[in-house]
Amino acid sequence: MKCIILAAGYATRLYPLTENFPKPLLKVKEKTILDWLIDDIDSSGKVDEYIVVSNHKFVEHFQKWAEEKVCDAKITVIDDGTISNETRKGAVVDIQIAIEELYLDDDVMVVAGDNVLDFSLAHFIDYFMQKKHTCIMRYYEERSEKIKKSASVSFDESDLVLKMVEKPENPDSNWCVPPFYIYAKEDVQKVKVALESGCNKDAPGSYINWLYDKSDVYAMEMPGKRYDIGNIESYEQVCQKYNGIEH
Repeated sequence: MKCIILAAGYATRLYPLTENFPKPLLKVKEKTILDWLIDDIDSSGKVDEYIVVSNHKFVEHFQKWAEEKVCDAKITVIDDGTISNETRKGAVVDIQIAIEELYLDDDVMVVAGDNVLDFSLAHFIDYFMQKKHTCIMRYYEERSEKIKKSASVSFDESDLVLKMVEKPENPDSNWCVPPFYIYAKEDVQKVKVALESGCNKDAPGSYINWLYDKSDVYAMEMPGKRYDIGNIESYEQVCQKYNGIEH
């Protein structure tokens, strides 16, 4: 399995911290956000290459980090060529760039590189191994305003996705989809088809929104919490919370 880590954003709401530095390399406790993610996923022993998709402005930061990172799997850094928030290509395009540049022909895990978790993604990989189809995660969200900024999902008793709506105006489900996905090998090459069919480029969940009624997709309940770092205040709160989490 390969793992694409989306890290080409500009995190403008975290300025000045991220004005000249990428959010995934900010430290939480003693490690960067990216280190926490990779060290956790690597513990599964199922991923043989991590592909960090950066923008041109921050690519050198990631390259330096990759040179110093101790990891059992290979780490590849890709530059998507953009230099500003206004010129960003969008998450789904960045995923396709990685697929094309590295000729990916394998199951592919896709995660946003700016998430801090209090659970292991190894559980998600085990779930995918059981289902043998493309998988997403879901968590219960009571606040409709929060759902409107994410994606809502409905599913049957076997977790098979019946409906998914990216940034719904009127959510008909309280189950929200965080940016963690595992594409089955046969669905990896469909990303290009989705983009050619007019799939939204920006939100990473847009591909799944296009895919679920064409291929089986399963939704695993998230076994813990995801800490969203959107601004300096939330970053400080995450740092405080993480100091009390045992890893």
